[in-house]
Amino acid sequence: MNTPSTTLPLRIGALADAAGVNVETIRYYQRIGMIDTPDRPMGGQRGYPPATVDRLRFIRRAQQLGFKLDEITDLLKLESGVDRAGIRRIAGQRLDEIRARIADLTRMEHLLAKLLNDCEHTSGRQRCPIIGAIADCCAGESVKKGGHQHD
Repeated sequence: MNTPSTTLPLRIGALADAAGVNVETIRYYQRIGMIDTPDRPMGGQRGYPPATVDRLRFIRRAQQLGFKLDEITDLLKLESGVDRAGIRRIAGQRLDEIRARIADLTRMEHLLAKLLNDCEHTSGRQRCPIIGAIADCCAGESVKKGGHQHD
């Protein structure tokens, strides 16, 4: 979608189309203070400045990079780029969280690959290692939570 070439205010539908978002998304961002709500003229519809398209695209792109809405709000407050340390802090925290998730996913990948291999190479008379690992994990959690372990 392209930013309209006009400098005239945009109605919410045109804004949504230009930014590639849903009208309800715009209303939600207004409610939480990520974008301003323009005044409604007497008997008319609100007109959004064309710069709002860029702001919405920024929000959407930041979400694609894994930023949470509260982090994006903080980034928007720093959009002048002057406080680079603040921007790096926010981005660094997001990067740390992404790396931790990747490490968790890598551990899960290795465990599941091992369980699949074990399942393939055990006889049908033995308990399936995949089912066993899931059941053993769940049983341990119920004991930790004060529940009873049943065999």
